[in-house]
Amino acid sequence: MDITSINNEKIKYFQKLKLKKYRDLENLFLIEDEHLVNMAYEKGYLKEIITTDKSLKYDILTYYVTPQIMKLLSDQVTSAKVIGVSHKITKNNIEGNLIVLDNIQDPGNLGTIIRSAVAFNFKTLVMSNDTVDIYNSKVIRATEGMIFNLNIIRGDIEEILNNLDKDYVKITTDVNEGEDIKRIDFKKKKIALIIGNEGNGVRSNIASLCDKKVNIKMNELCESLNAGVCASILMYEVNHE
Repeated sequence: MDITSINNEKIKYFQKLKLKKYRDLENLFLIEDEHLVNMAYEKGYLKEIITTDKSLKYDILTYYVTPQIMKLLSDQVTSAKVIGVSHKITKNNIEGNLIVLDNIQDPGNLGTIIRSAVAFNFKTLVMSNDTVDIYNSKVIRATEGMIFNLNIIRGDIEEILNNLDKDYVKITTDVNEGEDIKRIDFKKKKIALIIGNEGNGVRSNIASLCDKKVNIKMNELCESLNAGVCASILMYEVNHE
C-alpha cells in the first residue's frame, strides 16, 4: 500500500506510537533498521512494515512511503529505510535465572543489560514499574534485537521477589559489605540478581529480601561502575560458574 501524505491517518497513528502512553494503549512499538525488523519478524512479533524500499518483500501488511514520511517517523539522524510495527513482548512466565531491575533510568544501561542477559543465559528480565520504558527507541536500538529473546515482566518487584520459587537465591550488590562474587559457588542454583538505580542503588525494602550481597573487586581508584557494566560482569560470573 502506498502512502504519500504526511497527513494520512495511518501515518498519524504511527507517529503516536513514538509516545509511551500510546505504546501502552496499543501494546505496539516501533523498531528501526532492517536487522531489528528481521529479528522481530523471525520471532513472530512483527505486525506491519513501513518502508521507502519497494524491493523489500515481507508476507505482512507493508506501507510504502516517501522519504519525508520516513523522516517524520524516524528517531535517528539518518532515517532508516525500514520501520517495523511490533507487538510488545507478552511472555510473563518466570523461568531460568532472573535479572531484576530496581528503577534503572538510563536507556543505554537497560539496553546493555538486555544484551548481556541473553549472552549469559539469564532467561527472564523483571523491571520495577518506575524503570525506564523498555520500548523507548534508544533502548530498542541498544539491545541490538536481543529484546526478542527474553521473557519480560514489569511490575511490583517486591511482590514478585516475595512470590519467587524458594529455590531461587536472591542476590544484590553492596560495595561496602558485599562478598567477593568470585568466592561464591553458583552451581545448581537458580539466581535472581537485583540491580539498583544508577544514583541510589537498590532500595532498602528490596535489599532486605536478598539472601546474599556481593561486590566486584576493583582498583580503589575507581569508586563504582556503570549499572550496565556492573550487571554484565555479575551475570558473566554467575553464568561462568
